[in-house]
Amino acid sequence: MRTGKRGLTTAAVTVVCAVTVLAAPGTAFADPNPTPSRTSTPTAPPAASTKDLEAVRKKLDKLYRAAASATEEYNAAEEKAREQSAEIVELAKKIVKGQEKLDRLQDRAGAAARSQYRTGGLPDEAKLMLSDDPEEFLDGTGRVLQGQRATKGLIGELTRTQQDLKTYAADAEAQWTKLEANRKAKAAAQKKVEKQIAAAEKLESELEKEEKERLERLEREAAAKAQTAWLGSGILKDLKGGATEQGRKAVEYATAQIGKPYQWGAEGPKSYDCSGLTSQAWASAGRALPRTSQAQWKQLRQVDVTEMRPGDLIIYFDDASHVGMYVGDGKMVHAPRPGRSVTIAGAGSMPILGVVRPDA
Repeated sequence: MRTGKRGLTTAAVTVVCAVTVLAAPGTAFADPNPTPSRTSTPTAPPAASTKDLEAVRKKLDKLYRAAASATEEYNAAEEKAREQSAEIVELAKKIVKGQEKLDRLQDRAGAAARSQYRTGGLPDEAKLMLSDDPEEFLDGTGRVLQGQRATKGLIGELTRTQQDLKTYAADAEAQWTKLEANRKAKAAAQKKVEKQIAAAEKLESELEKEEKERLERLEREAAAKAQTAWLGSGILKDLKGGATEQGRKAVEYATAQIGKPYQWGAEGPKSYDCSGLTSQAWASAGRALPRTSQAQWKQLRQVDVTEMRPGDLIIYFDDASHVGMYVGDGKMVHAPRPGRSVTIAGAGSMPILGVVRPDA
């Protein structure tokens, strides 16, 4: 193993990922040919039309969707790195204990070898003839045989301990390799997140105040339209089942976070991303969940939408890149995206991939 046993333990808990923030160009929506006034003072660019703002909304939605996917990649890499770091620490502890055990066994083996050397030399027949008490000699011979068997067992234990140490060292080396790979994946995902968010923020920054307000109205209208269509399917009539005690606690936690800002990669208590909110809400109810929306979708029990009850998680989009928690009455609580806060929204305001149930 290339690192010392105590160096390994220290390194296992001090892994730090350095990241670089990338910026991406945005798109301006100013009139390319502004007409100067009679005083030759440049006029402000005209407000974007509804059609232009709808294009902006769709572009922002695309950018933030890409950022959400990259955020879940980051969260997955972070979770794996955390698990691997913990595994390395445990392996380091085993290596330290194994080395201490090996040292003790080697001391015992050395003592046995020295004792055998002091009593060795003459063959047993000669020792019997020269002995003043043959019976005592025979008793001693039995003890020697026992000692030889014990020595053989000691050698076997030494061999096994040495092999265990080699195995622990090889496992630690493999975990270090995986940890490094996940560190790189985490850094790459962070760059992707920040690139998409920077592009979206630049695009929004180029809008006038009135345009930003209109853009928010368009976002609300698009969500309301999707929610209306979802409710129009008659889904609420089919929904049945009340919240369990755990589900109620999870809903209480999630709704208590309303108004706190979205922050990618955050798990509270001051800010959250979508899966950070759902995982922490269920943790407060005593149920540990996978960290990412993709893992929540894959690992938790899937239920039909018509079986949905408060506390269940609604997974959105084909790539399972967003998650919210159903709170009843056709609504869910979620952490939407950068620039927004934890809020209540229509459960059908985004394309639903499926529903999963954390509790029994």
